[in-house]
Amino acid sequence: MSLELNYEAEVVVDTSNITEEEWLKYRFQGIGGSDAAAVLGISKYKTARDLYFEKIGRKPDVEENNNWVTLEVGKRLEDLVAQIFANKTGFHIWQEKKMLRHPLFPFMLADTDYLFETNDGMIGILECKTSNVYSKDKWDSGSVPYNYEIQCRHYMAVKNVDVAYIACLYGNTENDFVYQRIDRDLDFEEDMIIQQKEFWNEYVLKQQEPPLQGDGDLVLKSLNKYKNNQNNIDELIFDSSYIKICEKILEMKTEKSIIEKKAREIESKIKTLYAQFIAMLGNGIKGRCIGNDCEYVITYKPSYRTMINKEALEKMQLNDKEIFEKYASVSESRSFQIKKVIK
Repeated sequence: MSLELNYEAEVVVDTSNITEEEWLKYRFQGIGGSDAAAVLGISKYKTARDLYFEKIGRKPDVEENNNWVTLEVGKRLEDLVAQIFANKTGFHIWQEKKMLRHPLFPFMLADTDYLFETNDGMIGILECKTSNVYSKDKWDSGSVPYNYEIQCRHYMAVKNVDVAYIACLYGNTENDFVYQRIDRDLDFEEDMIIQQKEFWNEYVLKQQEPPLQGDGDLVLKSLNKYKNNQNNIDELIFDSSYIKICEKILEMKTEKSIIEKKAREIESKIKTLYAQFIAMLGNGIKGRCIGNDCEYVITYKPSYRTMINKEALEKMQLNDKEIFEKYASVSESRSFQIKKVIK
């Protein structure tokens, strides 16, 4: 596929006066920038399967406890992030309150945070993010979290621009701020469009569930989130073609147990070494080991947590059943096991 670059994005809807519910309905009509990483199987938050169910309008069987405060903070601070970026770069910034669509690939949608114009007239996309100081290392040395980079590349494709900046505020001062430039990569863009086209045409439009791919924890979370259509039989006979997968699982579990054993041995040796410092510290919590060109600071701080042991809970269940039932909650968990049975 050769990319045609002589185009302008089409306007789907003016977003300045629509409700969030109306905006979400338009989002169902295609793949947005924040969806792009899920299609490629590299999202930290959802699988392609989750995205598929969202686009066909199926609600989860198990609702997630979304961190709405974090999401709301991100929305409310977008303008501040953009203003800091403008102050630091001198670029002119503005909002384009429109949902856009790629004219050649109409399943590709874009609703950007801001646009910018440089002093020499170059126009590009500004994506605004917030984070915390513990995530600062993800932005070190010119790097950008990959899912955010994919989001910007999606927007550049729809908008047909060659540059995007992504800016992030991770603290409470102007110094707690980083921004990175992302240049358009047409080879990557072509591959991204091919995968999005397949996802939209082969899965969403045909209402065919995509294969389970991506991070293992996310995949299991997705299975739990959308599970009402799953089998309820006690035993299922799998096709013999799955034997190779069974063998691979057992092989990897053996490999994992060897690594874990080695890790436990190393951990034991580490504890033997630092036991000497614990013995010398006694009830103290801090010490220093000073060398010629450096020093090592050693701490052994106590920590406390409140717990109710199993025996006490069992007594409460017998003696104060009403109180126990008021505060106790039941959650379902399932353990996956596989073993080889020789016939």
